Amino acid sequence: MSEAILHFADELMSSWWIYLALWGFAALDGFFPAIPSETLVVTAGVFAASTGKPNLYAVIVVAAIGAFIGDHVSYALGRGAGGRVLDRVKPGTKRHAAIQWARRSLEERGGLVLVVARYVPGGRTAVTLTMGSVRYPLRSFTPFAALAAASWGAYCTLVGFIGGKAFEDNPLKGVVLGIGLALAVTLVVELVRHRLRKSKPQAQVDPQPVEAGRR
Repeated sequence: MSEAILHFADELMSSWWIYLALWGFAALDGFFPAIPSETLVVTAGVFAASTGKPNLYAVIVVAAIGAFIGDHVSYALGRGAGGRVLDRVKPGTKRHAAIQWARRSLEERGGLVLVVARYVPGGRTAVTLTMGSVRYPLRSFTPFAALAAASWGAYCTLVGFIGGKAFEDNPLKGVVLGIGLALAVTLVVELVRHRLRKSKPQAQVDPQPVEAGRR
């Protein structure tokens, strides 16, 4: 069974179609987070290390371009919907929590949050949609989106490359290691974010009621 999977994966990674798949998955993941783009990019990095195909640098570039385009599609959806899509998200869900985090983070750190959101589960789509809905300037959004996409493409590919180098004779083990490393980084980011949120003073409140009281 594992040999059949390995043969299929090797055939896919050796085909030029892999670049189209990487681009498409990375782009779709920008507004449809159920797409496992990170897994595919990590896997491509593993095979780039163990078999030399696909090309390592091409994987990074194609994945980054796809992610960059996907972020702009998500931004456009948020801008066009005017926040209506986000407002319909059910409170108490993980997606609602991600959106609230995105709104708070934009107020505190601006566009830099887009780079951080790459490593937060569900954060990427929540942030890009929110930036569009609050009319975050496109001229400011684009450079941050480019930085986020480039760092993400390089990170996922190189994580896979490390796994591939560790298990050059068994790419499947390399894929498992690469995905494990990516999950470990995500876990660390989540823990740091959780600690930072808990360390903030509880006295901080939404300024809107204060403004209402002054009227």
